[in-house]
Amino acid sequence: MNGVTHISATLPPTTPSTVWQSRGRHTGPTAPDVLRKNLQAGKDAGTLQDFKELTDVGTPEGELAFEARWLVDEEVTVRARLALAEWSGRGQEWTLTAEAERPWDLRWPSPAAMFWPWEEDALWGHETVTSERYLDVNPLPSDEKDLRRTLRNALRDTWTVHVVVHEAMTPDELGRRSLVPLLPTGLRHRVVEHRAAPHQLRTLNWALKETGVEVPRGGALVLPGSPAPADYDAAGFSVRTVFLDGSHPTELLDAIQRFAALPRPLPEGAEAALTALREQWQLLTLEEELARERGLVAMYKEALEAMTQSRDLYREAAEHAHEALAAYREAAAEAGEPRQAPARRAGSPFQQLGRTLERFKESTKGLRPAPTASPAPGEPAEPVGTRSEDEEGGSGPGPR
Repeated sequence: MNGVTHISATLPPTTPSTVWQSRGRHTGPTAPDVLRKNLQAGKDAGTLQDFKELTDVGTPEGELAFEARWLVDEEVTVRARLALAEWSGRGQEWTLTAEAERPWDLRWPSPAAMFWPWEEDALWGHETVTSERYLDVNPLPSDEKDLRRTLRNALRDTWTVHVVVHEAMTPDELGRRSLVPLLPTGLRHRVVEHRAAPHQLRTLNWALKETGVEVPRGGALVLPGSPAPADYDAAGFSVRTVFLDGSHPTELLDAIQRFAALPRPLPEGAEAALTALREQWQLLTLEEELARERGLVAMYKEALEAMTQSRDLYREAAEHAHEALAAYREAAAEAGEPRQAPARRAGSPFQQLGRTLERFKESTKGLRPAPTASPAPGEPAEPVGTRSEDEEGGSGPGPR
């Protein structure tokens, strides 16, 4: 090997531009009922074209999945799949994958809002790693150990964009509102906003020291995640000042959108969710069902043609084998004894037949009767059925 270490060039796939993915947690016991009710309401209102609940197709045991389809820009079809899995705590974890017929536009409605109803204190809107809420302000814990744990979890989360905002002074009511709802709708359920109180800046940046990034006083930072995107530059994704007075934070919103647009590997579990959406899709229109049936008919036709061709080739080979066997028997009869069939070129389909006949010839030799010994010339042949006195088992009575 000459001391050279070979490293695999295989890289994890990046998120396709047509795909939107998010993950969260419903902390109540009625997640399936909430989904059914909201999806039906969306269909009745015409927001959704259709939806379907999957209980036994393409779902692991103990999981539920819901499919939904809708249009954006009046002509682009979006297909989405939400899977519900049991969570070790109270509630269920959901994974949502949506794919459009063209690259995703952040101005399109959030797929999460298509499946879930947005209500104040909604139980479904919790991010899975930090347990923080979407579309809400999440104050960093006052305890330093809990603060470090929250930031550590936020840094290792690859599903969600985490933003930390430092309050230079205690804001008023307008400043306490979350900045996430100001983002385009396609980002609102993919971003979590953390708030650091005025006195927490030093502790916050100490916790971030190992990552080489820091939050400016009175500013904000888009956390890099782990691993950070290849094009991540801390200076480019930090904002020196965020005015928490109700004004539009243009610079911060721009930084979040630029970060979300960076090519990043699919998060853990996201590739399987995307495969399930593409390969196990059940919510078909009549045209799609017809196209699928036509595809199946074409596939079966090709398979039948291949089987027919194989059958014809087998029949032809069998006929040639019978002809060769007949010719061999005829030649053997003319010669008065069996003889080996003429050798054929390597790879002939009749070589095995010749070998079989040769073995048959060898095995029949042992079945022939053994020849009797012939008498010597001039010696009379012993009559059949006569035996000498010695062969009779002893001498007769002596002379009288």
